[in-house]
Amino acid sequence: MNVLFEEDGAFRAGVVLTAGENSYQVELASGRRSKVKAAQVLLRFENPAPARLLEQAQSEADGIDVDFLWQAAPQQEFGFVELAAEYFGGQPSSVQQTALLMRLHSAPVYFYRKGRGRYRPAPPETLRAALSALERKRQQDELRRNYVEELKQGRAPAVLAAQAIELLVRPDRSTIEVKALEQAAAELHTTPLRLMLTTGAVSSPYQWHVRSFLAQQFPQGVSFPGDVPQAPTGDELPLAAVSAFSIDDSATTEIDDAFSVTALEDGRLRIGIHIAAPALALDRGHRLDAIARGRMSTVYAPGFKITMLPPSWVDAFSLTEGRVVPVMSLYADIDGTSLEVLATQTRLERIRIDANLRHDRLDDVITESTIADSSFDAPFAGELTLLWRFARALLARREAVRGRPEPLGRVDISFDLDGEGESAYVRLTQRRRGAPLDLLVAELMIFANRTWGRWLADRGVTGIYRSQSLGRVRMSTTPAAHEGMGVSHYAWSSSPLRRYVDLVNQRQLISCVRSEAAPYAPNDADVFAIVSAFDAAYGAYAEFQERMERYWSLRWLLQEGVQRIDATVMRGDLLRVAGLPLVTRLPGLQELPRGQRLELDIIASDLVDLTLQARVHRVFGATTATDLDDDEATYESGSEPGTPAPAAEALAEKPRVDGTDDSPESSA
Repeated sequence: MNVLFEEDGAFRAGVVLTAGENSYQVELASGRRSKVKAAQVLLRFENPAPARLLEQAQSEADGIDVDFLWQAAPQQEFGFVELAAEYFGGQPSSVQQTALLMRLHSAPVYFYRKGRGRYRPAPPETLRAALSALERKRQQDELRRNYVEELKQGRAPAVLAAQAIELLVRPDRSTIEVKALEQAAAELHTTPLRLMLTTGAVSSPYQWHVRSFLAQQFPQGVSFPGDVPQAPTGDELPLAAVSAFSIDDSATTEIDDAFSVTALEDGRLRIGIHIAAPALALDRGHRLDAIARGRMSTVYAPGFKITMLPPSWVDAFSLTEGRVVPVMSLYADIDGTSLEVLATQTRLERIRIDANLRHDRLDDVITESTIADSSFDAPFAGELTLLWRFARALLARREAVRGRPEPLGRVDISFDLDGEGESAYVRLTQRRRGAPLDLLVAELMIFANRTWGRWLADRGVTGIYRSQSLGRVRMSTTPAAHEGMGVSHYAWSSSPLRRYVDLVNQRQLISCVRSEAAPYAPNDADVFAIVSAFDAAYGAYAEFQERMERYWSLRWLLQEGVQRIDATVMRGDLLRVAGLPLVTRLPGLQELPRGQRLELDIIASDLVDLTLQARVHRVFGATTATDLDDDEATYESGSEPGTPAPAAEALAEKPRVDGTDDSPESSA
C-alpha cells in the first residue's frame, strides 16, 4: 500500500513498510524512511508508484482552471475527495484526486484551508478584492523588473530620475522604485547612489552633495514667500553723532557690526560697537519669525548661501556704507592711557555708516608692524590703531583668565570659485587668524557678547548662553563660564541677521533698554525648544559646510594635478593637509607624535565619499605641535558662521574670503 501525506507544508508519497494502529513506517522515493501518523495521511492508493503519482498529479493540476473550480465548488466547507468526484465525475483516480488537492492547495486566494484536505471557497466580494490586489502586485512586479533591467543597462527610468534625490535621502522600501533601485544596485555590486550617478539620474557628485542637503534640511524649498512685508526703517530712533565704519571682506553682504571712537573729557574715550537691529521690527510672533526660526541660521558653504531672513530684510538692516540704519549700540568708556573699561551703556539708535572697510584690501597694509608705529595709510587710521590697542588689552585679560596664551597666526584657507557648480574653477585664498583687523573685530565681538550676556544675567532676564567646561561647549539658558575663551558670561548677540539665537537675545536686550517686559519669560518652553532646534540645525549646516570644503579641496587637487602633498599628524592616523581646509585619515599609519610632518603621495580621491587615498612618501625630521594648537583654541576670529571640524566648535562672527559670507571663528 502507498500513502499520500503532508509533511512540513508539502505533499509527499511513499510505500508503507509497516502499519500500526496510529502510524505508518513509510519509505519515500529518495530512500528516506519516515514515521507518518495516521492523521497526516490524505490518501491511500495502490497505483501508480508514489514518485509517479506526484509527477502525474502535478501535470494534471497545472491544467485545472482554478476560476472554474471555484465556481464548481460548493459554497460550504468540503473535502478534496468530494470535489474531485464532482469535478472529474464517477470515481476519480488517485492521480486525479491528488491533482485536485494540489490545485486547491496552490490557490489560497480562491480556497481557504480549513483542515487537512478540507477547504472552503472564498466569498465573491473577498475574492474580487484579492484578485485585484494580486493583479496590482503582478503589474508592480513586472514594472519593477523592467526598472531593474533598465537600470542595469545604464539608463534611469524617468520616474526614478524625477525623484532620484528623494529615493536616496528618504528611501521608502515599500515602493517599487526603491525596491528596483536597491535590487539593481545589489545585482551590479554597487550602491544606489553610485548607480544613480552612473545612469545620470544624479548628474554629478557636486549635485548630490548640494541637493541631498537641501532635501534633508529644506524639503519645502529655500524661497521666501512672495508677499514678504517691507522692513520698517526705524526713523523714530535718535541719530547718534558718531562716525561709524565696518570691517568685513569684500564678498560680505550681511554687514551686521560697525565701530566708532569718540573722544570724551579727561582723556577718556568712548568705543562704540554697533550691531544691526532687526529685532526692532521682527518681534516674537511676527509673520517672518516662524520662517527665521525654521531656518535658525544662514547657511554657508563655498559659493553657496541660504539666508535666514529675506534679502529685502537683510538689505534693510545691513550696515551698508552711506546709509542711516537702526542699531543696538554698546558704548564702552575707557581710560585713554590704561585702556581699562570704566563704564558701559547700551542704546537703541540710528547711525550713519561712513565706510565699509574690507579685510582683503587692508590686511596687507595694516600689519603688526605698521599699526604698531602708525605708519600705514588707510581710512580711520587713528580709530583703527586705538581699537587694535584696546583689542590687545582685552585679549591679554582673557589670556590671564584662561591661563595660557591665545594661539594666533594660523592661516585660514578658503575658496574663491570662478563659475558655478561642479564646473567652477577653484582658487585658494588665505587670511591669517590674529592679524590686526581680524584680532580687532574678534575681540570687540567677544567683548559685546560677554557684556550683554552678563547684563541679561544681572537683570534676571532670560538669555541663551554658550559655555565651556572641561572642553565641552554647550548652549543653555543658564549663564556659565566659557573656560576656553576666558569669560564668565557669553551670549551670542552680535549676528542677529545670521543666527536666530542672536535675534532672540537681541529681543531680550531691547526689552532691557526700554525697561519693558521681556518677550521670553524664565522657563519659557519656547526658549528651550529654540536651543535644541538651533543646535540641531547649526550642526547640520556646519556638517554641510565641512562636506563642501572637503569637496572643493579634492576638486582643487584634481584641477591642479597635485600628486604630492604635505600633511601634519593631528592624532593617530588623522592628518591635516597643508594648504587646504582638509582633514583626512591614513589607515595603517605608523605611530607618530602629534605635529609630525609628512609628505604623502596621492593615490586617488573620491568626490562621492569625499575620501583621499594616499601613502607616506617620507617623514620629515622632528617637529613640534605648535601649529596645531589652534585646533583646540577658543579664539573667536570674527568669522560667520563657522564650520568646525568634528572635534571643534565654530563661533561665527564674520565672513570668510571664499565668495560667501562665511568663515569659522576658531574652535573651542
